Amino acid sequence: MKPSGRKVCFMTGASGKLGSEIALSIAGQGYTVFFTWHSSEQRALDLLEKIRWISPESMMQRCDISKTADIATAFAAFRKQFERLDLLMASASNFFSTPLPDVSEEQWDSLVDTNLKGTFFTMQEAVKIMQQQESGRIITMSDISAGLVWSDFAPYTVSKAGIQHLTRIFARKYAPRILVNSIAPGTISEYHENTPGPAEELTEKIPLRRLGDPLDIVRTIIFLLENDYITGQVINVDGGRLLR
Repeated sequence: MKPSGRKVCFMTGASGKLGSEIALSIAGQGYTVFFTWHSSEQRALDLLEKIRWISPESMMQRCDISKTADIATAFAAFRKQFERLDLLMASASNFFSTPLPDVSEEQWDSLVDTNLKGTFFTMQEAVKIMQQQESGRIITMSDISAGLVWSDFAPYTVSKAGIQHLTRIFARKYAPRILVNSIAPGTISEYHENTPGPAEELTEKIPLRRLGDPLDIVRTIIFLLENDYITGQVINVDGGRLLR
């Protein structure tokens, strides 16, 4: 695709609830968005239609992020259409309860392969392009649960802790040309069903006494896109939940 003057973003996890809002906000920041989807084609098509009102050249590609072959195929499709990659937004994630001591290998693989392995190989493909152009940004989505002890969610929390460590590794390896940071959301208001406990009980654990809003995450992404002197950081957007 011929350069249009817009920056280009490759995003995973865009068709989820929070992911769709992130994708639209990135398009609003002047990016063409190439996003992957896995299980809901209609939801992805609806999102693409909205994004194209802002960014007409945006595209989507089916991809099971837990499979390296799918990741490679998605990036091959991306390379055919775009000459550069300015931003990788790695936000694809899987979440469900896995109480100890009955975690199965299938459950472990489903969570860790999607969240951690998928993020790693997506980042690896992205830096190959960014190295050639000697610039780029990567933002991973982790979770404050990486710093909490949730015994009923061990594979999930381990995968998110791994993403935070990968963020630091990639930031150190590819500085100064590629900036790599992670956002760790706390409990987001519209999606608190993904966090153990009722909303009232959760709010009591948050010093700022409210659940997060999707805009809190969006503003943090924009902050990272505008700042050239932050890399290797995990930014907790949690209302102070981790203060103990």
